Formats: sequence, C-alpha cells, structure tokens
Amino acid sequence: MSHTPFSTPPHAGAITDVAGIEVGHFSDTRRPTGCTVILTREGAVGGVDVRGAAPGTRETDLLAPGNLVQQVHGIMLAGGSAWGLAATEGAMRWLEERGVGMDVRFGTLPIMPAAVLFDLPMGDARIRPDAAAGYAACEAASTQWPAEGNVGAGSGALVGKLFGVDRAMKGGIGNASITVGGVTVGALIACNALGDVIDPDTAQVVAGARTADGRSLLDTRRALMRGELPQPLLAGTNTTIGVVATDAVLTKVQANRLAMVAHDGLARSINPVHTMSDGDTLFALATGRVPLEGAAPGMTVLSAMAAEVVARATLRAVLAAQSVSVGGLHIPSAAALAAAGAQPSPQ
Repeated sequence: MSHTPFSTPPHAGAITDVAGIEVGHFSDTRRPTGCTVILTREGAVGGVDVRGAAPGTRETDLLAPGNLVQQVHGIMLAGGSAWGLAATEGAMRWLEERGVGMDVRFGTLPIMPAAVLFDLPMGDARIRPDAAAGYAACEAASTQWPAEGNVGAGSGALVGKLFGVDRAMKGGIGNASITVGGVTVGALIACNALGDVIDPDTAQVVAGARTADGRSLLDTRRALMRGELPQPLLAGTNTTIGVVATDAVLTKVQANRLAMVAHDGLARSINPVHTMSDGDTLFALATGRVPLEGAAPGMTVLSAMAAEVVARATLRAVLAAQSVSVGGLHIPSAAALAAAGAQPSPQ
C-alpha cells in the first residue's frame, strides 16, 4: 500500500471548534480502513436523518423526538460496512470505564449511535474496524483539530464509482466550522460517495468518476444526461456519513431538524447523492453551551450554517485525501489528478 504525498490545503475550521466535542481516529495499517469517534462526554442532545437507501446504522431510532433517551455521549463513524458497527462496542467500553453514560441503576450505559460506510474494495475485506479499533479511537480523542483525508472512517473511502471502482478517486474525511453571533456550528464528514464531489462555490467537479483513460474527470451528472450507462451496482457499497454539531441549546426536535437540513450540504457538494446504493446518514449534536436567546442566531440561521459546513467539510474530505495503491488498484486523489494537468471532459 503506497500513498502519494502533497500539500494539504488550508483548514476551514473543524468540528472540535464546538465546545464539548472531542474527535479521535483509528486508522488500520493493514489496509485502508478505520473508524472515527465523536465524543460528548458531558452529554449532548442528538438527532439524525437518513437519506440514503442503503444505510448501515445503530441506535438511530432512539434519537426520534418521541423516544425516551434525551442525550447521547458520542457518535461512531466507521468503515467495514455492517461489520464496522462492532467498533461501537469498544467505544462504549471506554466510556463506561470512565463513568460516562446514562445511569440505568445496574450500570452506566453510554449512548452511542453509529453509522458505517462500505470500504471493502480496498485490500483484504476481512480486515475491518472492531471493538479494539473503537477503543483505540477513543484513546486518541481530543479537542485538537482532527486529521483529515486518509484517516479514520475516511481511510478507505472512494468517490465517483458509478462507472466502476477502477475509474474512481480517493475520498476521505473532512472538517469545517462557522461561528455566527457567538454560536458555532461544525461538521465532520466521511465521504465515500457513489457520485462526484462538487465545489459548492463554483459548481465544478473536484473529484469523482474519471474518463476511460483515467486522466480526466468525466463529470458523472453530464455523462448520465448524455445517456452513458453506469455499471451494475451493488446496493450499499458507498455512503457519506457524518456529524454536524453546535454549541447552541437545542431540543430533540430541533436537533433532528438540524440533521435534516444539513443534508442540503451534501446535495450541494455531491452529485448524484442519496442514491439507492448510498446509505447517506447525518447526525446532529447540540452541546448546549450557548442559549438561543437575545441576539443569538435562531434555527433558520443555524440551519443555513449546518448546510454550509457540511458542504465545506465534504469538499475538504477529497481535497485533503491522498492517492492510494492497494494490490493492482491505484486510486488517485484530487490533488494528484490536478497536478497531472487533468481537465474536465468535453461537455
């Protein structure tokens, strides 16, 4: 397994700019896979919205506004498809050892929903995140800006697979944050999309399916509109997962609404998105450090901020990624393709 180094673009903020959020990665050295934990040790109001048709998730039902649990203690994002959900068990053990969780009389129960993405084409598919990986991710967690690109849940992520994995490009994990009126909203996104990643400010394809010779960006949307037929797809082999967090005080209803509108950011930065082969899932966390009163922005502004940071973090995920070679498969990064002088295909 080899990587092509390059200069990572400047940060656009990080989810750890939100007070009460810690992030830790575990990246497996045996093949590109791993997991990323977002910890809220003091608890946070949680929400979720699942838009992809092939999700791999855990404990999402308890986030519904009408259900009992009011706070969560972390979110696990992992590679390895459904097998990767096992990473959550290690994270729960780590939190339990530190007395973090909900008092259920017979013990302290950490509440940790999770979502996974499908990175099995990258190397030996029998290697995937497990409980030890989730525990290690918690050990690495901090309030520092998290690493981006080929780390954690983004280690084996690819984008632009509609015309075959051999014409795909490297996905990854990215961050962004915005502060308005004293309230911060941040996002962390692991992008393993079936579609292309788009710069939301220019509408240009940045990473995705390549032309048959592998040297240029195809532009999947325009290729489909021209009538080019994609390869047969296996459901659930893609997926973009992530967390949007704020230090605002929110109810469960508001947190779920924030997760819902945050998907607008995916729609701005991925095309096509929310497909039958994607399990796109976004969680929302509200750590409650800043009350929404007085001059603080309300839900309308928070919603706009959430969509914006998700779009920026998705773009960061591919801009920070590095090329990877595993076996006979070489997957270039956006930076590597740009450095080679790649141009968008003719319209």
